[in-house]
Amino acid sequence: MTIEWRYTVEQDLGILSVSGYLGPDAVRRFTGAVGWVVGRGSGPVIVDLTGLRGWSAEGQLTIIEAARRLAGAGRGLELAAIPADGSLVPDRDCPPIPVHADLAGALASHGTRHGEAPEGRHEWRTTGWPSADVSAPGAEGGDCAHLRSR
Repeated sequence: MTIEWRYTVEQDLGILSVSGYLGPDAVRRFTGAVGWVVGRGSGPVIVDLTGLRGWSAEGQLTIIEAARRLAGAGRGLELAAIPADGSLVPDRDCPPIPVHADLAGALASHGTRHGEAPEGRHEWRTTGWPSADVSAPGAEGGDCAHLRSR
């Protein structure tokens, strides 16, 4: 089992939404998504785990590694809606990872609401991401062999 992901940039805030199961089989795909994120946008990145069915210890470690990678690029990582089956326990060398109950709370902490101000909004997603979920006006995407663009 793997994951699907969508990355949205709104103003100076990135939202990486992930669905599926973040286990050993999905670590490489998640790492690739983070690479995509590092190259696009600026400012903090909220990893929205609302659609995640669960995560393994390897999945949790890859989130911690993503926080380090983003910090190295001058960006922070925040989590929204972590799975109920676990908590993230970063080590001392990890940058702080704020955790929010849900995406709305994470966005509120930045003074934004999802879908507001569609001008300047860009979106990329894997081909398996549900198309009914990408109807936001003004969204556009990039081209990548394994991504569907809008």
